[in-house]
Amino acid sequence: MRIVSANLNGIRSAASKGFFPWMQASGADVVCVQELKAQAADMTPDFLAPKGYHGHFQYAEKKGYSGVGLYSRQQPDQVQIGLGHPEFDLEGRFVRADFGPLSIISLYLPSGSSSEERQQVKFAFLDYFLPELQALRAQQREFIVCGDWNIAHQPIDLKNWKGNLKNSGFLPEERAWLTRLFDEVGWVDVYRSLYPEQPGYTWWSNRGQAYAKDVGWRIDYQIATPGVAKAAQAAFIYKDEKFSDHAPLVVDYQHALR
Repeated sequence: MRIVSANLNGIRSAASKGFFPWMQASGADVVCVQELKAQAADMTPDFLAPKGYHGHFQYAEKKGYSGVGLYSRQQPDQVQIGLGHPEFDLEGRFVRADFGPLSIISLYLPSGSSSEERQQVKFAFLDYFLPELQALRAQQREFIVCGDWNIAHQPIDLKNWKGNLKNSGFLPEERAWLTRLFDEVGWVDVYRSLYPEQPGYTWWSNRGQAYAKDVGWRIDYQIATPGVAKAAQAAFIYKDEKFSDHAPLVVDYQHALR
């Protein structure tokens, strides 16, 4: 089973850069996408159901903002659109698809980099979402939560960590939240479990020559329950083509979708 997570920074923009031909040739069973920056009226038939895939989406109320989707080769048994939290659901941040005993989630966690107000929204989301993840962990199911978590966990996860200690995305409170998720609640950072010493950057600023110089951040994760995490065999960051300011994270699991 191959699962991809990709922040598109606009589905129309990524499509114009060849994302969908790549996706269809990637061998992915499930593709989780974030930052659609589109609403239902903007979605073409090719965006809604690319050849060979079923698509499910949550759009943000605000135009040109946020939004998540999940594509799968198999039709899910059940789909959940949104968290059931009005404030966060208006921003289009969560789609869950169930396949037998496995659930896959496409998540776009808020960014706090634009203002202190947005940072407080991010903290509120973290406060709300940790108990949700605890509840999922307690279920008799396996879960993989794919997406842009907007937090780099450890110094290995961003190039210029010393210069970002007071910046959103690497704040002590954010990092401690991920540590709790892994060490106390028992979720697994799949890429880091496979490659303890490889940075694995997935996002680069458009400023300067960050991408060319590989001055990046690892903020896109596949975070899984232990059973399916143990089935992860290999992972890579796809950089042969550039669809967005993020690169797709690809993970192969020795686990059937159903």
